[in-house]
Amino acid sequence: MAKKSEGGIVETVKTIVWALVIAGVFRTLFFQPFWIPSGSMKDTLLIGDFLFVNKMAYGYSSHSCPFSACPISGRIFAREPERGDVVVFRHPTKNVDFIKRLIGLPGDKIQMVQGVLHINGEPVQLADAGTFAEVKAPQGPQQLMPRCENDPVGIGGTCLKARQTETLPNGVSHDILNISDNWVADDTPVFTVPEGQYFFMGDNRDNSEDSRFPAAAGGLGFVPAEYLIGRADRVMFSSAGKSLFYFWTWRPDRFFKAID
Repeated sequence: MAKKSEGGIVETVKTIVWALVIAGVFRTLFFQPFWIPSGSMKDTLLIGDFLFVNKMAYGYSSHSCPFSACPISGRIFAREPERGDVVVFRHPTKNVDFIKRLIGLPGDKIQMVQGVLHINGEPVQLADAGTFAEVKAPQGPQQLMPRCENDPVGIGGTCLKARQTETLPNGVSHDILNISDNWVADDTPVFTVPEGQYFFMGDNRDNSEDSRFPAAAGGLGFVPAEYLIGRADRVMFSSAGKSLFYFWTWRPDRFFKAID
């Protein structure tokens, strides 16, 4: 009887190990789960959105594995990202995963002028898209408080941000939010994107740590190609509460929502 018991334990351990191996291979090669922790990509992505990152989109690098442990130099099976893609990448200096929109390709000249994005000397097309409204209350596990264009707003009040639809030179359109007309990154120098690197920005333009802040000053700066992890294509579900397991706080309008 003891031998049967021991055999059962061994088989259970084997099953768990194989399940972990299969899950690790799936996460490394195909799709990686990602939970949105901040509001830098509103209103495209909300705090609490849960999505899977397509890791086949751009090929693989050392950062494709957990803890950047893949024994890969550069990128293999590399595919070039497209302007306007929403991309998950490893921050080059902070060793954490970020998600932003790809704005600048190698060789591009990027500049913000009075809050308007300019690519290669030309302003992007903008169209009014009304107002983005949300409740002024702590959000997500970090209990982050949203910034509002109409501040001061009391807890429980309606937090507003101006919304515009921005169209990039390749025809990709997406919404952006504006909180202030004189934010520190509303006017920038011209950034020339080096070969093999990319320029990223958040859609919540006045609440995003992105490539407008140079790496030398502690910001993101340009992101080398080998730090790309994958493309975000679709929100699977979204939780408005402190945890994704609080199913009673799930947002019913965001199930399987495509990411534009």
